[in-house]
Amino acid sequence: MQPGISTHVFLQQRLHAGLLDAMHQGGAQAIEIFAVRHHFDYADRSIVRDIAAWFRSNDVAATLHQPLYADAEWSRHVAPTLNLIDPEKSRRIDAMDEVKRAIESAEQVPFHAITLHLGLKDEPWNTRALENSLTAIEHLKAFAQPLGVKILLENLQNDVTTPEHLLEILRVGHFDNVGITLDVGHAHLSDGGIDTAFELLKARIAELHLHDNQGTKDDHLWPGSGKIDWKNVAKHIAALPPTTRGILEIAHDVEETAESVTRKAAESWRIFRENGALVD
Repeated sequence: MQPGISTHVFLQQRLHAGLLDAMHQGGAQAIEIFAVRHHFDYADRSIVRDIAAWFRSNDVAATLHQPLYADAEWSRHVAPTLNLIDPEKSRRIDAMDEVKRAIESAEQVPFHAITLHLGLKDEPWNTRALENSLTAIEHLKAFAQPLGVKILLENLQNDVTTPEHLLEILRVGHFDNVGITLDVGHAHLSDGGIDTAFELLKARIAELHLHDNQGTKDDHLWPGSGKIDWKNVAKHIAALPPTTRGILEIAHDVEETAESVTRKAAESWRIFRENGALVD
């Protein structure tokens, strides 16, 4: 596994080189940039240029998480608003346009992939959801591919993105070059659980989102702070290709400092290293 971390841990701050340095110092060989405009304004070319310069100067892989919020609507108390498979066509188009704006930053930042969300929390699975998922993936894949960005689909807390339905979407759409971001925290909260998610999706997993919870809600805690059996998770990770990116996706906290993130990330990697999922 290639150790990485998401800038989601710093979501309430403007992203800058010092925060990227802190994540790199914590052991990150890959960084997922969370595309929210107040944090990383992907529409501002000067900001994108600064972030691109950091990646050119550091041996760190870059990956992207799609925008989840309309520009003016974000706060830590507001649920995601952009829905790629919204029943209303105009809202689907708006969401895809915003995601494309984020992908355009790959003209400067060497993003390997972008993780997409199909639907919002508790989104139902039906024929319409399948059709809208196929349309969104095909549209964004055509936009991202010339920029060298691979599309990845994440398992969420909804019926559209269960492991079984993700595989059906990939099969029906003949999406041989679309991968999976397996979110371990979400899998822990699902009916099928972590073992089933790994077993079904392992052939398509390109990234992992690693975070803990107490089994009742999506807490996004540091590994070891909740009830996930990380020894068991490490067993599954060890069976994946060593190039698979393992991204710590931790909840943002106003009191979290760059120094504490560096320290906690290093402690998290120790858990995986001791259980054979991470080899120096």
